[in-house]
Amino acid sequence: MRYRISHRTTYAYDDDVSDSLGIAYLVPRAMASQTVLAHTVQIDPAPADRSTDADYHGNTATYFQVTEPHRTLVVLASSEVESSAPAYDEIALAQPWEQARPVDRPDVPDAWRTVDFSLRSALVDQPEAARTYAAESLLPGRPVGEAVTDLMHRIHADFAYDKTATTVTSTIDDVLTERAGVCQDFAHLTLACLRSHGLAVRYVSGYLATTPPPGKERIVGSDATHAWVAVWVPGAGWLAVDPTNDQWVNDRYVTVAWGRDYSDVPPVKGVIFTEAKTSTLKVEVDVAPM
Repeated sequence: MRYRISHRTTYAYDDDVSDSLGIAYLVPRAMASQTVLAHTVQIDPAPADRSTDADYHGNTATYFQVTEPHRTLVVLASSEVESSAPAYDEIALAQPWEQARPVDRPDVPDAWRTVDFSLRSALVDQPEAARTYAAESLLPGRPVGEAVTDLMHRIHADFAYDKTATTVTSTIDDVLTERAGVCQDFAHLTLACLRSHGLAVRYVSGYLATTPPPGKERIVGSDATHAWVAVWVPGAGWLAVDPTNDQWVNDRYVTVAWGRDYSDVPPVKGVIFTEAKTSTLKVEVDVAPM
């Protein structure tokens, strides 16, 4: 599938901003299942300083500083991407999940590179409740692909999608208590569950192409960013699963960036200098098939 993606972020303030420094993760990644055909990141007002670099995880980070006084800042990313469903080695997915712990696999050359994704991170701790919940799926000797998929099914069934249930400061314990949240929460919960058993799991940020109900036209700009996870499987790479939609990642997904959790790869983050008392944020995303 080919997609044309537009992601517009608009900040508005009630007084001048004299200096705005930001980092944006908005350029899709080049990978085996995804080809980036074109991409641009436009910033208005034009930055006095701007650069692009790869971060620690290989994501494309756009750094900028706007020093022209402004009350509105717009960051518009446009991309064209060709996506296909990832392919996995069935034999690798059939190995016991215990053999996918990177600290126990010194025989695998790249295992050491994944260990960071098995540890606690800024937004994802490993409470005992998460470990206990995951244990129902991670039965002794169960194939890793089957175990991870079962956990995905259970999270989808046991937790309701509710935008009002959590906030940006909600913890894993909060999500477990509320039994509700959004895609970011379900991704973080999956990280906590699997990492607490020693597996290496990435937080993945990107887009999911949506289809309108039968007989309805696509509403331009109504899409949103999405989050899912990818689990390291020796010999198979990273198994990407989406607990929010209860499915393996396929050709409807576009990967932008990955990290230990959301705090590593927010679409846009930064610092401003201003006397403004109020501000608003508006995000418009459109993922259109080409």
